Amino acid sequence: MLCNSFLRSVSLRAGYIWRGLNAPQCLTYLLDFKSTITRKMMVDSGANAKGGPVIDILSEKDEDGGYASGGWKSEDGRLSCGYSSFRGKRATMEDFYDIKTSKVDGLTVCLFGIFDGHGGSRAAEYLKEHLFESLMKHQVFIVNTKLAISETYQQTDRDFLESERYTFRDDGSTASTAVLVGNHLYVANVGDSRTIISKAGKAIPLSEDHKPNRSDERKRIENAGGVVMWAGTWRVGGVLAMSRAFGNRMLKQFVVAEPEIQEQEIDQELELLVLASDGLWDVVPNEDAISLAQIEDEPEAAARKLTETAFTRGSADNITCIVVKFHHNKTECKETEQTFKSNTEETEQTFKSSTEETLQTSKSNSEETWQTSKGSSGETTKDCKSNPEESQQS
Repeated sequence: MLCNSFLRSVSLRAGYIWRGLNAPQCLTYLLDFKSTITRKMMVDSGANAKGGPVIDILSEKDEDGGYASGGWKSEDGRLSCGYSSFRGKRATMEDFYDIKTSKVDGLTVCLFGIFDGHGGSRAAEYLKEHLFESLMKHQVFIVNTKLAISETYQQTDRDFLESERYTFRDDGSTASTAVLVGNHLYVANVGDSRTIISKAGKAIPLSEDHKPNRSDERKRIENAGGVVMWAGTWRVGGVLAMSRAFGNRMLKQFVVAEPEIQEQEIDQELELLVLASDGLWDVVPNEDAISLAQIEDEPEAAARKLTETAFTRGSADNITCIVVKFHHNKTECKETEQTFKSNTEETEQTFKSSTEETLQTSKSNSEETWQTSKGSSGETTKDCKSNPEESQQS
């Protein structure tokens, strides 16, 4: 654990370097330097209601919330993920993210979430602290995951509003989450954060941004007595630039937290999963995000690449993303490696036996030749000794 004074000194050093480098160089420095001191995995000592301990794959944020990144790989090697979160040009950090894995009813589940706050950070922070914990405790989480997600989203929204009942805050947050249960992927979305996948190299969105000018969203808002108007962009009541969100008590009648959920079966064609706040999607199209993520071998490097790209392209918002890679050939690779190892050992043994046999045969032949040569030489010597006179007469 690093002391606060050291973290402050790092921030000061980074500030001086910021003025000396251009934006891409500075961000690269921050990614390379600060990630080495912030990465951390935290294991919750408690357990969920239906299984083993919940593991949080999280980094310890900088004191000023400026930057964090890290990565994780599943025990069976079939899944790996990386994340990157950067304050960017904003004065404050209102993005939060959560990554958890646990056992529920004997099944391994993985949960990934991006929460982009607006009007403050409290709503996004509340979601990070409570949403996944509540979801895993839902009675039908495994048997009816879609229903569990929908009910948990809306109940968490009510709980947050109740917790803020006596405050003067009225902030809100998006939530874009991906939940893996067995071989099924469930993507739920509220707001304008987004989740996409890559199948056979093609970018496919699994969520649609909740914008007030979406025809179905506008109709829903107006049917509830609300109004959508232009104020620099389309806004609910001329205030909020998204049509669904957690929090936002004053607009709650129109700005709901009911998620849109899509289900995707995990097959051999599914390569990548990318979740991000609109700080990325404002300047990086879906296809670009997939292309950039595929360049990097490790998902953490891919997440950092996306964050850096969004910043250098001029994103004025906080930027947070999670990249998940699926390794479908992990078992095949292990089997191939084992087969190769067995074949190699068998070949080595055969070669060793053959070599030993050849050496033994060669040795026997050499001894036989030497004995024959020795016998012939002895006979010749004997003949010369027994007939010296004959030799002299000749």
